Parts: sequence; structure tokens; C-alpha cells
Amino acid sequence: MSQIDPRALVHETARLTDGVVVEPFAIIGPGVTIGRGSRVSSMALIEKDTEIGEECVIGHAAVLGTDPQDLKYAGEPTYLKVGSRTTIREFATINRATGSGEATVVGDDTMIMAYAHVAHNCVIGDRVVIVNAVNLAGHVEIEDYAIIGGMTAVQQFVKIGAHSYVGGACRVSKDVPPYFKIGGVPTRPIEVNTVGLLRRGFSEESLNQLRKAYRLLYLTDLNTTQAIARIREELPMTDEVVCLVAFVEASQRGIIK
Repeated sequence: MSQIDPRALVHETARLTDGVVVEPFAIIGPGVTIGRGSRVSSMALIEKDTEIGEECVIGHAAVLGTDPQDLKYAGEPTYLKVGSRTTIREFATINRATGSGEATVVGDDTMIMAYAHVAHNCVIGDRVVIVNAVNLAGHVEIEDYAIIGGMTAVQQFVKIGAHSYVGGACRVSKDVPPYFKIGGVPTRPIEVNTVGLLRRGFSEESLNQLRKAYRLLYLTDLNTTQAIARIREELPMTDEVVCLVAFVEASQRGIIK
């Protein structure tokens, strides 16, 4: 059975699976679904039309599923979907999407730390870490295993690639290729995310090929199109190189340079 503190407010249409814990003064609104074993901490607000997976932790005074902060929003039905085993810490805010039937999405095994903001229509992958006070504008996409350092601001429609690392207090206005590390003020490419990739079991050979690709993209006089052509010509097309090339070629905003 769910454990709902009598001082919490739970809407009659909300669905709480077995083992859900709702702490004092939390508010759970209409159309909310919470999976088995999840915990909603004190004073958290889950406003409406939000799906939360199993074994999640929603921190004290976190605010989820509120209307998008978007002038285009006209009251149409939209959603927030949070995967399983995800932690959303104190005072973090996540809005629903803009556009009828659209959803803001947060994946599995992800951590969103205190005071972070995830705006409408963002799509965040699995095992992502978003550190304290990060601000994501609308329609940002973050792929699996990326880490975003504290107090970083990410402009709308930016895409951040898998296994990348974004340093703290950055301003990110261009796409961040997978496997790379960026940082500094102004924000710039730094190197391959070697430490993170080694921790996740990538081989030294994979790292070497990514280092060669990084040099062609960033440490030559080649433009991006020329660099990708050279990567195709000179490097073995390992899974990582294929992923990198596909990401750069699909970029709409252009990659950070």
C-alpha cells in the first residue's frame, strides 16, 4: 500500500502504485501517475498530467508538471514523463511541454540536482547528471550519460551529445558533440572526456580514435565539413566515430567551436 501523510493533498484522479510514499504538505494534482516505490518529499508539488516511474525520489519543494513558461502555450493538454530510479532534488523545477499532446521527458537513472530548471519540451536521456542551478531552455536535448556542470545555462534547441561533459558556469549556445569535454568562459572545446569514458569501460583504442577525431575537428584549420570528410577518410569507423560523425552532420545549430 501507499503511505500518504494525512497532511498531503492528493487529487482523486491521481494514481499511486503500491509502495509510494508521500510526505507532509506535498501536493499531487490531477492526471498524475507515480510508480511503485517512489517517494514524494515534503512540500513538493506535482501539478498535473505527469507520469513518474518506479523508485524515483522527488525532493523537498521540487515543482514538477507546471505549465510551460512559453508565450505560445494556450492551455492545450501536454505532459511530463519521468523515467524510473531518477532523483530530482530540492527546489528543482520541470515544466510540461508546449504543443497539444507533446511531452517534456526525463529518462531513467538520471539525477537533477537542487535549483535546476528543465523547461518545456526538453528531452533528457538515461543516466544524465544535471548539477545544481543548471538552467535548460525549451527544446534542449541531452543524450545518455552526459554531465552538465553547476550554474550552466543552455540555450533553446541545443543538443548535448552522449558521454559529454559540460563544465560549470558555462553558456552553451551551440551543440556539444558526444564524448567531448567543454568548459571555460567563453565556453570552448577542451578535450575528449577521457576520465568519464574510462570509468564507463571504453577501450584505449576507442579513446585514441576519438582523440584523432577531436584533433581534426578542433586542432586544424579545417572547417567542420572538411574535418568530417577527413575523419571518414582517415579513421576506422568504430561505433564511437560513427556516432560522432552522425551527430555533427545532423546538427542544426552547428557544433561548439
